[in-house]
Amino acid sequence: MSDNMIPIAKPIIADEEIEEVVNVLKSGFIAQGPKVAEFEAKFADFVGVTQAAASSSGTTALHLALLAAGVGPEDEVITTPFTFAATGNSVLYVGAKPVFVDIDRDTYNLDPEKIEEAITEKTKVIIPVHLYGQPADMDPINKIAKDNGLTVIEDAAQAHGAVYKGKKAGSIGDMGCFSFYPTKNMTTSEGGMVTTNNAELAEMVRILRAHGESERYTHVTLGYNFRMTDIAAAIGVVQLKKLEKFNEQRIKNAKYLSEKIDGIEGIKPPYVSPDVKHVFHQYTIRVDKSKRDELKEFLNENGVGTGIHYPKPIYQQKLYMELGFTASCPEAESASLEVLSLPVHPSLETEDLDTIVSVLEAASSKFL
Repeated sequence: MSDNMIPIAKPIIADEEIEEVVNVLKSGFIAQGPKVAEFEAKFADFVGVTQAAASSSGTTALHLALLAAGVGPEDEVITTPFTFAATGNSVLYVGAKPVFVDIDRDTYNLDPEKIEEAITEKTKVIIPVHLYGQPADMDPINKIAKDNGLTVIEDAAQAHGAVYKGKKAGSIGDMGCFSFYPTKNMTTSEGGMVTTNNAELAEMVRILRAHGESERYTHVTLGYNFRMTDIAAAIGVVQLKKLEKFNEQRIKNAKYLSEKIDGIEGIKPPYVSPDVKHVFHQYTIRVDKSKRDELKEFLNENGVGTGIHYPKPIYQQKLYMELGFTASCPEAESASLEVLSLPVHPSLETEDLDTIVSVLEAASSKFL
């Protein structure tokens, strides 16, 4: 990437985060300790739940949530194929089978109308993903789950601070799972969190993340080392204070882009559902599949970083094909060929946004 390339993502780490990390390093408590406990309490309060349990990544958060929900071999988990592979992989980790259901064309989230026909006697959990920072349509998903005795685990890895009908992502299902990877709306470098209002589930997550210990050297189940460090949590505590400001800037940047892009031939800006606060982890446009890769190349050549989230549905990945997975999700397949993510992060200046727009305008008049 050239020096003048506008990056697709950029973590914002300031002196305050660095000072907090230095304090932790000097304290001698560098593994999971008081800073993790502080971060958990503050994050639970932010999301609007009674419990939060930190983990080493968003992936381990999903893994722990599934284990806490009692998911294992022979069980099925309904989820979307149009997401990062970790969503499906976490189901494989516990020996269960992911069942892929198609997405809504506008929001790219799990289509509630397609869920019921995928439910079998083996179904145990539904994992909706709040893709790009826009919450899935949770009311019908929760109703289907309730009617069928299923657990709902929100994959909120991209949706810190997103809101659905007045409720924050991570507080709407039985459990929520967050990632704090550097590209996310807030970061701890690597890290994750499980949020819930169920004290028993939270306790099980805490036991499982620390070698199955109910207390020191008392191992009650097969657990893992999925703990967060106090070093990571120190970054998280500071980032959480800034999250709403970061999100507001993302929303403002997205609005600016959408208003300009709306008039550009051949490019469709993101749809925002009226019931939600979309926090724009990604700003994803849609173009004709025959032009998508050409547009990506043109943007990159003209100093605009891009991403494709995601280039193929999970069931078309080599691993899943080798495992014998098949699915018919035409909307997910179409989206994978037509989506393109543009920079929207809080570091962008108006000048950067104008550059993105002018390059898109040039592309439109040239080949879209």
